[in-house]
Amino acid sequence: MDSRIHFFSQNDVIHKKVAPELLGIRGRQANEFAELGFPILPGFILDSEIASELDINAVKKDVNSLLEKCASIVGKKYGDAENPMLVKIVISSNLAVSTYPALHNFGLVRPTIAGFANKVGDTFAAHEVLFLVRGMLRIEERIKELENKTDEQKEINGLFKSLNDEIGSDHPKKSAEEYIDMYAGYFPAGFFDTAGEQILITLGEISRMLRMDDQNDRDTALLIAPMVYGNYGENSSSGYYFSRNVVTGEKKLQGEFFQDKFNEIGAAGKSIDNIDTKHYEELESIARTLEDKFKEIRQIRFTVENGNLWLIEQRLVDQKSTQADIKLLLDLAGRKIVDNAYVIKAIEPPRLNEILHPIIDPASTKGLKKWSGGIAGAPGAAIGKVYFSTDALLEARKLALQKGESRPRLILVLVSSFAEDVKAIEVSTGVLTAEGGYSAHASVVARQYGKVSLVAPALKIKGKKAALGDLTFTEGDFITINVPYYGESSVYLGTAKLIEPDPEESGLLDFISLAKSFLKKFHVRANAETPKDAELALSFGADGIGLCRTEHMFFKAERINVFREMILSNDEAEREKALSKLQVMQQADFYGILKVMAGKEVTIRLLDAPLHEFMPHNDDELAAYIAYVEKARKVKVSKAEVNASIGALHEFNPMLGHRGCRIAVSYPEIYAMQVRAVFEAAYKLRDEGIDVHPEIMVPIVMNASELKLIAYGKKIEGSSYAGIVDIEESLREEKGAKPVPYQIGTMIELPAAALGAGDIAKYGRFFSFGTNDLTQTTLGISRDDFTAFMPDYTLFDLLQGNPFSTLDPRVKELIALAVHRGRITRPDLVCGLCGEHGANPSNVRFCMETGLNYVSCSSYSVPIALLAVAQIEIEKAEAAGTAKQH
Repeated sequence: MDSRIHFFSQNDVIHKKVAPELLGIRGRQANEFAELGFPILPGFILDSEIASELDINAVKKDVNSLLEKCASIVGKKYGDAENPMLVKIVISSNLAVSTYPALHNFGLVRPTIAGFANKVGDTFAAHEVLFLVRGMLRIEERIKELENKTDEQKEINGLFKSLNDEIGSDHPKKSAEEYIDMYAGYFPAGFFDTAGEQILITLGEISRMLRMDDQNDRDTALLIAPMVYGNYGENSSSGYYFSRNVVTGEKKLQGEFFQDKFNEIGAAGKSIDNIDTKHYEELESIARTLEDKFKEIRQIRFTVENGNLWLIEQRLVDQKSTQADIKLLLDLAGRKIVDNAYVIKAIEPPRLNEILHPIIDPASTKGLKKWSGGIAGAPGAAIGKVYFSTDALLEARKLALQKGESRPRLILVLVSSFAEDVKAIEVSTGVLTAEGGYSAHASVVARQYGKVSLVAPALKIKGKKAALGDLTFTEGDFITINVPYYGESSVYLGTAKLIEPDPEESGLLDFISLAKSFLKKFHVRANAETPKDAELALSFGADGIGLCRTEHMFFKAERINVFREMILSNDEAEREKALSKLQVMQQADFYGILKVMAGKEVTIRLLDAPLHEFMPHNDDELAAYIAYVEKARKVKVSKAEVNASIGALHEFNPMLGHRGCRIAVSYPEIYAMQVRAVFEAAYKLRDEGIDVHPEIMVPIVMNASELKLIAYGKKIEGSSYAGIVDIEESLREEKGAKPVPYQIGTMIELPAAALGAGDIAKYGRFFSFGTNDLTQTTLGISRDDFTAFMPDYTLFDLLQGNPFSTLDPRVKELIALAVHRGRITRPDLVCGLCGEHGANPSNVRFCMETGLNYVSCSSYSVPIALLAVAQIEIEKAEAAGTAKQH
């Protein structure tokens, strides 16, 4: 036997002394499967040292001998008239992408056609002759091209259209014999006479082509192996399966087989569960071995011919869920096939979005009218009846609950959302808006509550009807919103089927726990305003709350009018009365959140939003407020006077106006109420034996004097201002309570504050970088209006990406500067970043490198940030050569 020819089978492995590159990619793959002991079809390889320099007479004896050896294994005979073995020839290059054609069905010659057709049928036999002809014509065409025989090349090329039409037809026009006669003239003499001549002629032609072809570069081998058919005799079938369920990750084969069929085209399949037990066990063993070898889910194709199982092909799976990958990785780690670091590195952080939110079952959207496009605000899928105002949605929800619907499915559709719409977004399944983008109000709130958000600039709303291109819907109609993390978003008219997430069943909670084991000093907190949000954040691995936005607490239906009453009070007595009511509510809020987060820091941001956001925005809200005040005070209220008071709060640029700490300077009683509520809750929990760590954050500070005033107060002639410290001391004395450890800090969200961080740090023990506002005030761009011109800026490369998703370099510079200057003043200054920037892996890396202590993001983004942190810690450990062994 020529030493350059190598045989392989389930029981025969090519000698390790043979250099792998001599076999080509496909040859190496075949030998790898032989090494695994899989039931692969036998074959032999003419390695790259001989393939392009074949002397047919010299290798004839070896080729015939090896064909007989293959035939003895598969139970056929090459060239036999009754039970012919056919073979394929694979041109096995070392290039990942090769233009060489697929070559099948060698051995189909005049003496064997009848016997083959008797096994598979005349039509199938005719098709197989056509496949053989097409492959070999590609070889002949290439040879003519390399020989510069242009006319002959064109003649062959002209055959392919009719040839492809015939192959694609269910009923070929001619018989197998007729096709042989039709095309025989395009091949060397004797090609269809005997099987022995055909294989040698073919190998000679391929070798001649490789010898002339620059693409070859003498590194291409030839692989010859038998072919088997799922429609060849009794007890035959073809099939495919995945090594586990590609959606759920269940460790169970998922696939189909097709009895007496060559493949699945036009065939009705049966579940792989119903295949012969012996074969199922063998397929299961193959699946487990492949998963352990490749460390991923694999798709396997197989053929059963006359009761014998053969592995045909296996490859990676493109369409699989994140959940399936996580379940596989946890399984591999549990059996010590991979270490924990491998598991964490294998999943890209953004992929967790898929496992945290519902996804659409693609099969359920068939037949539904569809619009595609828009800007993803919060990923996931949602189904619901559409309503075009918060009031309409809340009323519909109320009626649905009265009818016994436990979870009404409702979608809020607006031009844009405001603070008063939070309560509708919270109870909806999703929100569709026309204005804004990833960092718009609706998107931010939706991510906080785990809802779906899509911004569709094409959305047109008129009364109780809306249109998205050709898609139109009326209030009360069902729509389905699909916002994948990757790919284009869609809106469907009607209801699709959703696959709901289950964090425990999906393996997400175990995965989060594993990721957290790699965290060191840097950690992840959550943005949360309710005990329910806090509990969710804890389950997703949050180490505390980095942002509790107290203004969100006032928009609940039973509170909003009390807050409005406080703002619009005519005198201090009325205001104090309203504040007393609000304090009880706030104390309950803080008690619940601090209790859930026992032992962890909870950063409570005092009121930040401009007061005008709390005012009635339509006649119905105004009427409800007037009715509330008249009932509470038992007096008649003038609508004109209320409107005048609301008008007095109007600002031309409210986001840079009377908000945050500026409200506290003008109305110190508001912050005083909130501070008392925090400590009332803290003292109560401390008495119950619960460890609490409140952090009080003052927003929109622009200089040290503001923070000093609000934190420590000030006395001037004839007046005084009680600071947070004063209020806590006074309340503690009043209660006879022991001190509760707490911190005072500020949100750095203005360039002036970043530049003045050294002075501000004198009065604050922590900084929290509010990067949404810091980006707006640094770049002079509104996050809600940016999307209107962002495409133009992207077109001309004026900005690199979306600055409300990935931190702008100048914003990063301000953060780094503030951290540096702050820690010169206060070396133990704690610094964090709050907002959805904190869930972006590139931003997480910057925060860690800059020396921040944590990032804080919505509860549903916490796992994403945690995974990013864990991957960076592993990367650092590996770079240092000290990767922790778990």
